[in-house]
Amino acid sequence: MPNEPVPPASDAIVRVERATKVYQRDSVPVAALQPTNLEILRGDFVALVGPSGSGKTTLLNLIGGLDRPTEGRIWIAGQEITALDAKALAEVRLHKIGFVFQEYNLVPVLSALENVEYVMLLQRVGEAERCQRALQLLAELGLAGLEHRRPNELSGGQQQRVAVARAIAARPVIVLPDEPTANLDSASGAALMDLMLRLNEEEGITFVFSTHDSMVVDRARRVIRLRDGRIEADERRPSGVAR
Repeated sequence: MPNEPVPPASDAIVRVERATKVYQRDSVPVAALQPTNLEILRGDFVALVGPSGSGKTTLLNLIGGLDRPTEGRIWIAGQEITALDAKALAEVRLHKIGFVFQEYNLVPVLSALENVEYVMLLQRVGEAERCQRALQLLAELGLAGLEHRRPNELSGGQQQRVAVARAIAARPVIVLPDEPTANLDSASGAALMDLMLRLNEEEGITFVFSTHDSMVVDRARRVIRLRDGRIEADERRPSGVAR
């Protein structure tokens, strides 16, 4: 049986209603996500966890509008995105969703500053405003003095911090990091997670992570466990410390 529908919440940033995802593999249908109901609330700091093939990345991609559900409906900040055409869906991603990809996905020919400015440029934010915000974010993330370096001149941890700055620069309603610590050493990963936890606590930014990393799970205040395309547990914790 699918997990039961949850009552609507006025502060829900994400609402997923009986969403499924079925892929064709060698002409055989494979259910990556079984009928799923979920709400992510404003200010949540959530880890989606589970073994490979559990459905966590599929669920993250559906929430981010990078993929469409086979069935079911999804809302972002009160707007249903399920039936939007490609152009309208791109606008939702541009203005409401920040992504932090496992491989960083920085533009190699742009500097750190230009990478952070890029989404704001697409939003048509004025040059002075976007430059000021990008410089401020890079400084807050410990990258002052590195603004004009290109990605290949930065360490993995520094590149991931640039990716975080880019994700939050456009003031999205939710940030979706996919395995954010996968390519980082323990110290860099811990620093990055502490940084995002601070952004969550001080600025109220909502984060939903897909992760295998216990360090991410330990800091989460809500842990959603998936297995075989289903949510098997949804635990809220009073603090970001594992029990």
